Amino acid sequence: MGTVPHKRRPYKLNKESILIVEDEEKILRLLELELEIEGYQVGKAMDGKEALEAYRSGTWDLILLDVMLPGISGIELLRKIRAKNNFTPVILLTAKGSVEDKVSGLDLGANDYITKPFQIEELLARIRAVLRKRTASPSMEDEDDGWINTADLKVNVKTREVIRGENGIDLTPKEYDLLLYLLKNKRQVLSRDQILEAVWGYDFYGETNVVDVYIRYVRKKLEYGFDTPLIHTVRGVGYVMKDAK
Repeated sequence: MGTVPHKRRPYKLNKESILIVEDEEKILRLLELELEIEGYQVGKAMDGKEALEAYRSGTWDLILLDVMLPGISGIELLRKIRAKNNFTPVILLTAKGSVEDKVSGLDLGANDYITKPFQIEELLARIRAVLRKRTASPSMEDEDDGWINTADLKVNVKTREVIRGENGIDLTPKEYDLLLYLLKNKRQVLSRDQILEAVWGYDFYGETNVVDVYIRYVRKKLEYGFDTPLIHTVRGVGYVMKDAK
């Protein structure tokens, strides 16, 4: 695979730990070296079983996960991780054209993906963007326990719980990020480009329709059994969250 290294940079001191799961030894070694230069603490695994053991035995700030793995596939490994953990960010490494894997990965809670072959600088930028979101401090908790709300919807930025009325709502990590962004900017009309940049952290190759798809997912979960919509479409512009029409 043609991942492209860049000029050597001075070593940095970061505290974040990254688990690389990649079965191609040359790519694994390249990623390990580049991440270590950036100052990250690095763990590595070359198959699904080894990766699962490494994941369970360590505390990771981010996982780089190749989809095509021997033994347990990357998608199945992601499923196992998300069954126990909705918090650790996962960036998928996917083959060019593997749309089904990308969609499956995002639906299962991957935070991002990058297609092989990739420029190492792009991957590093995506890692930084995902880690920034992970460590960003909530800015508008109504109470010390982390709850923010609008109408009968409550979201806890510490536990990632979502409750409407008396009903708990199960969201994927990306759906949660989208809902939280809308909630933190309630009553503000947000364009698709604004949402894409804030929630996905990059331009998604101009595919702003991903916003419409995820808005539909979140609406379906939020509005089932309720008469009052919370997310409203502003025709020709984007979306806004507000208590009433």
